[in-house]
Amino acid sequence: MQQLARLESGIGGLDTLLKGGLVAGASYIIQGRPGSGKTIFASQIAFHHARRGGKVLFATLLSESHERLFQFLSTMSFFDQARVGSDMQFVSAFDTLMTEGLDEVVRLLRREISRQKASLLVVDGVLTARSRAETQLDTKRFIAELQGHAAFAGCTVLFLTSARLDDSSPEHTMVDGVIELGEDVFGSRSVRRLHLRKTRGSGALSGLHEFDIGDDGIVVYPRLEALPSTRLTDEVTEAARARTGVPELDAMIGGGLQPASSTLVLGPSGSGKTSLGLHMIAEATPEAPGLVFGFYETEARLVQKAASIGIDLRGKIASGAVRVMWQPTTERLMDALGHRLLDAVRQGGFRRVMIDSLGGIARASTNPHRHVEFFTALMNELRGLRATVIATWEIRDMFDANAQAPAFELSSLYDNLLLTRFVEADAELRRMLSVIKVRDSHFDPSLRELIIDERGLHLAGAMRDTQTYPHVPGPVPGR
Repeated sequence: MQQLARLESGIGGLDTLLKGGLVAGASYIIQGRPGSGKTIFASQIAFHHARRGGKVLFATLLSESHERLFQFLSTMSFFDQARVGSDMQFVSAFDTLMTEGLDEVVRLLRREISRQKASLLVVDGVLTARSRAETQLDTKRFIAELQGHAAFAGCTVLFLTSARLDDSSPEHTMVDGVIELGEDVFGSRSVRRLHLRKTRGSGALSGLHEFDIGDDGIVVYPRLEALPSTRLTDEVTEAARARTGVPELDAMIGGGLQPASSTLVLGPSGSGKTSLGLHMIAEATPEAPGLVFGFYETEARLVQKAASIGIDLRGKIASGAVRVMWQPTTERLMDALGHRLLDAVRQGGFRRVMIDSLGGIARASTNPHRHVEFFTALMNELRGLRATVIATWEIRDMFDANAQAPAFELSSLYDNLLLTRFVEADAELRRMLSVIKVRDSHFDPSLRELIIDERGLHLAGAMRDTQTYPHVPGPVPGR
C-alpha cells in the first residue's frame, strides 16, 4: 500500500489526528470565526516548516499590516524573527485584490511561489477574495488555479477563512481537507474545539477534539477513546501479583493485585481511600517506580499525610521510586489530563499508578456522556503500558451495604472494586472496608474494620451486627 508524503505540522496532537500530518502538496481550508485561532494555527505550521528547511510564502488578502501580525505572533515561542525575510516571505495582496481583482492575485501568487520556491503557501483572507468574486464560478477558478500551480510546484496550501462554509460550498468541494476551529461555552467556561470536516486521502480521527492556545501556540488533545490502544502482552498478565502494602487486604484478594490491573476504591470523604492508595504506591521501587496523579493534595501535603501513617514518601520520592504530579482543580480539559497522565507513564516507565481521584478528571469534562468511553480508554491504555492502577472516587451517599455503583457504570470498567464506608458499632463511628469484586479470582467478601493509625492502615476481623452510619457531618480525618 502506497503511503502519501506528509508535512509535519508542529502542532502537538494534530499529526496524530491526521495520521502523520498534512498531505504534502494538498490544499486545506482552515475555517473559524474571528478569534478562533486560525492565524496562530497556520503561523505555527509555517514556522515549524521553515525550521525544518522548507520555504514558506504567507500571503494576506486583509488590510491588516504584517507588522501588526508580527507584533501579536511575537508573544508565541514558535515565532522566530530571523526566519522572516529568509525562509519565510510575507506578501500583502490586499491592494492588488481591491484594484485589479482575483485574476491578478493569482498571477501575483504564482510568480511568488516560483520565485521563492515555496513548499508551503498560506492564504489568509479567503472571505475577502470570496466577496470580490462576481459568481461562484469565479471563486472556484481562483481556488483551482492556485491549487493547480501549487500542486505542480509541490507546495501545500492553507486557505484561511472566517466564513462558516457548508459542505456544498465551492471551496469545500475543491480542497483536499477542511479543518474547522471553534469555541463552545458551558456556563461561564469556554472550550476550544477542532473538527476535521474533510480529509481526503487520509484515515484521520474524525469528530470533535479539544485544543488549547498558550505561550507555545496550539496544542490539540485527540479524544482518548478515538486512539488505537496499546496491547497488553501475555508475559505481563502472567507476572507475580503486586502487593497493596496492607497484608490483610492482600490475603483477602488472593495475594495482591493482578499485574497491570485496575482497582477502583469507592467511598465517602475521610473513609481511607487516599491512605490505601499511599500504601500501594509505597511498595514502588526505583526499578519499578510509582506515580501519584492527584488533584486535591499537593506533594507537600501528601508527604505529611504519609508520614502520619508511617510511610516515608519523602524518601521514596528522593530515591526515584515515586513521582507526584499534582493537578490544581482549576479549569482543565479532560483529554489534556488523560494525555498528560499517559505521557508521564510512557516516559517514566511507572509500574504503579495512583489516581486520586477520578472525580478530578471528570470535573474537567464538558460531556458526561463520554465518561464511560473515556475512562475505558484510559484504563486500557494504562494496562497496555504495564501499569497497575489504583484509583479513588468519592461517593457522598455510599454509606450502606446496599449502595450501588456510580451512574456511569464505573464498576464494570475495573478489574477490582473496593468499598470503604462508615458504620456505627458500640456507639462509635468506624471505618469499614469490603471487597466487592476481583476479576477472575476468589476473594473474601467479609466486612472488615479499617483502622488507620501512626503505624499505617490495618484491617481487623470481620464485623457483625453493625449499623450503617447515615450521614457524615463534614470532613473526617484520614481521607
